[in-house]
Amino acid sequence: MIWAAVLAASLGCYALKLAGWSLPARWLERERLQRAALLLPAALLAALVTVQTLADGRALSVDERVAGVAVAAVLLLVRAPFLVVILAAAATAASLRAF
Repeated sequence: MIWAAVLAASLGCYALKLAGWSLPARWLERERLQRAALLLPAALLAALVTVQTLADGRALSVDERVAGVAVAAVLLLVRAPFLVVILAAAATAASLRAF
């Protein structure tokens, strides 16, 4: 059953990709569409981080993960190196969880 779902999802993704290639080029050259395509990955990543940070099953929860994300946000604002951001966020969440 799971392999059938994986194959169906794969075929669906491939069909969606083929549909994208069949669009006329002049539709893809529109400025509004190009701006949306540039912003879409950042929006999807922000949504993923939000869901992974605040979701606990089907409920919202505010726990150590929020503090870790807050530390990461502050370090990103001051343009800290990416490795420092990841380590500081993980250390914050882990230390708060330990206590």
